[in-house]
Amino acid sequence: MNRFVSLTLLGVVALAGCAVEQPRRAAVPQPVPPDTNVYFYPAQGHPAPPPEQQTRDKYECNTWAVQRSGFDPSLPNVLPQQRVQVVAGGPPPGTGVAVGAVSGAVVGGALSSPWHAGAGTLVGALAGAAIGGVVDAERSAQTDHLQAQANAQANNAHAAALDQKAADYRRAMSACLEGRGYSVQ
Repeated sequence: MNRFVSLTLLGVVALAGCAVEQPRRAAVPQPVPPDTNVYFYPAQGHPAPPPEQQTRDKYECNTWAVQRSGFDPSLPNVLPQQRVQVVAGGPPPGTGVAVGAVSGAVVGGALSSPWHAGAGTLVGALAGAAIGGVVDAERSAQTDHLQAQANAQANNAHAAALDQKAADYRRAMSACLEGRGYSVQ
């Protein structure tokens, strides 16, 4: 009996050493919204139109620029990290520990002498659970790494597309305002 208690304590200590802290997710930097500011002034040497005319010109040029560029700076842009993602996953967390414990118990019971089958089963289960925990931790770390890479690529592609559309919008807005006699910066 004393040997059984010793083996049990040894197994508990071994499993305690295998506890794995879940990796912390790195903070995802928030993308900087694209610059959509267009500054316009009455052209040099021309009198300033009345404020209501400037407001109407700005509105009409904005509508035209949105139609031409497909980009509306007044609408919120959904950031990639705010989108719902459905990801096909592997086995649920802890599966490796359970499979390892059962496999280890079977092997431990089969390899031990008939008089010590219980202790052999316990030792095998503890060893199998420890090995399964390590396998689970490795699988989780690899999955997290791959997901972080995919998110970074998606964020970069989205930001580049958004910047291009914003540049097209600014160009269209500037052309419209210049066509109405304004100086644009």
